[in-house]
Amino acid sequence: MKNIIKKTSIMDADGIRRALIRIAHEITEKNRGVENVALVGIRTRGVPLAARIAEEIQKIENVEVPVGSLDITLYRDDLTTMGYNPVIHGTEIDFDVTGKHIVLVDDVLYTGRTIRAALDAIIDMGRPNSIQLAVLIDRGHRELPIRADYAGKNVPTSRRETIEVALQEEGKEDEVILGEIAE
Repeated sequence: MKNIIKKTSIMDADGIRRALIRIAHEITEKNRGVENVALVGIRTRGVPLAARIAEEIQKIENVEVPVGSLDITLYRDDLTTMGYNPVIHGTEIDFDVTGKHIVLVDDVLYTGRTIRAALDAIIDMGRPNSIQLAVLIDRGHRELPIRADYAGKNVPTSRRETIEVALQEEGKEDEVILGEIAE
């Protein structure tokens, strides 16, 4: 197991709140309202972030946006090399994705492989009009041609650095931490 050394706090609870409010406004603006918009949080931390964004959209537009959760475990491209029995948390999407503008929500965008798996999973469920991506942190280092449509914060990192997102829904204090892998 890697030993991580905390370097600094990048976002506190207010910073996260402000970023999610801004993302909610941007989603509303880009889609000219929220008709046919649905949010899908990628497990684990994308799920509470999607719920928070939906709450903000409700305040802005006075419309309840459908929210689902997506487990991409079985769509991972490294599943056969992981050497363990993956834990499946299940996907909970109680609406038809066909014809919707789906906004995938995740905490950190890094290589893009998680998002690739999420795209495969969503497309297996139907044919949305569009799929957009909202992330709290975009840290760079893409291995696939994937970009965020909405990012709370861009944080250029080295490959030795880590980004850890802590959320109150996990029993922690809201915070985004920049760490470094110790030698």
